[in-house]
Amino acid sequence: GLFGEEAQPPIDVYQTPNEVVVKASLPGVKPEDVETTITGDTLTIKGETRATEEVKREDYLYQEHRYGGFSRSVSLPHALQSEKAEATFENGILTITIPRAEEAKPKTIEIKAKGALKGKEK
Repeated sequence: GLFGEEAQPPIDVYQTPNEVVVKASLPGVKPEDVETTITGDTLTIKGETRATEEVKREDYLYQEHRYGGFSRSVSLPHALQSEKAEATFENGILTITIPRAEEAKPKTIEIKAKGALKGKEK
């Protein structure tokens, strides 16, 4: 199949100054059938897609929806507060929000000019 043995749900990962957000498209999956774990810098989304009704195989003209287990792992940036991660599930989209650790937030460093750094005068 297209995804190999297990379906691979499409995933978006983006970061804001305060958090990292992971969005996974899981159409047809119930929230209670999804498990998300963070181990070190790896987020794993596992779950199961269940067929809504049993249809005899020979009744299908096409079957492009995959049913069964899926698993997807994604590497996260360092310095996240994974213990404060939150997950929401709405309209088939799983959204996981992980706050960045304080030390990972960008800090502005003041640059002090030093006369000696301007290069030697000729």
